[in-house]
Amino acid sequence: METLFLSPLAIVIIASIVGFFMAYGIGANDVANAMGTSVGSKAITLRQAIIIAAIFEFLGAYFGGGEVTSTIRKGIVDPTIYEDANKFIIGMLSSLLAAGTWLIIASRRGWPVSTTHSIVGAIIGFVSISKGMSYVSWGTVGGIASSWVTSPVIAGLLAFLIYLSAKKSILDSTNPGRRAINIIPIYSFYVAFIISLVIARKGLKNIGLELSESDVYMFSSIFGIIAAAVTYIVLRQNFSKIKKMELNLHLQF
Repeated sequence: METLFLSPLAIVIIASIVGFFMAYGIGANDVANAMGTSVGSKAITLRQAIIIAAIFEFLGAYFGGGEVTSTIRKGIVDPTIYEDANKFIIGMLSSLLAAGTWLIIASRRGWPVSTTHSIVGAIIGFVSISKGMSYVSWGTVGGIASSWVTSPVIAGLLAFLIYLSAKKSILDSTNPGRRAINIIPIYSFYVAFIISLVIARKGLKNIGLELSESDVYMFSSIFGIIAAAVTYIVLRQNFSKIKKMELNLHLQF
């Protein structure tokens, strides 16, 4: 067995420290990206955004991060090409540290950048220096890079359609407050259903659970219904605030 440059425990400790550094960068940048619209629109406060992000970023990583982790771990480069395990360990730690450093710099300057761009680029740099560019799995990298182009396009199209739907069904109606209470739970069902579908199909495998196709849809539908019901109750409880917003909307237009 090959001798490691440090004990396994020491490597785990160092990797954890560097991982926490990277996680801090993710929190400073990616979470700000995700929550910026909600806080900016004053739908939630900054404190609420941090609490929500802390809970759901963890749940997302736990239930939905397995596939991405696998791609980063062995999809960009085949670990078996490194006869010297020490070189691979140091290289991956260096990539993590480099990506984390870049995220911190970008966050300090107010630049919204991608965690995926950062870590993928760092690993490509490490492999190119240590083995050569031919050892990079460019097919996988190409697939990742294509998502960087298609994701904004798809997100923009969906945002346009959802806003158009909300405008037609809620904002342009004669009673926006009442329509909001009836329509917004449908959006909540859709969001919860999609998220639950991903968790049920992919995420549960990470904890040793696999559901049949019918169970997946039943699981997702139940969560969607719960989300819609909770949304409806919350909106009903805040109906007076909604009516006030409706009055302000009419005054503006």
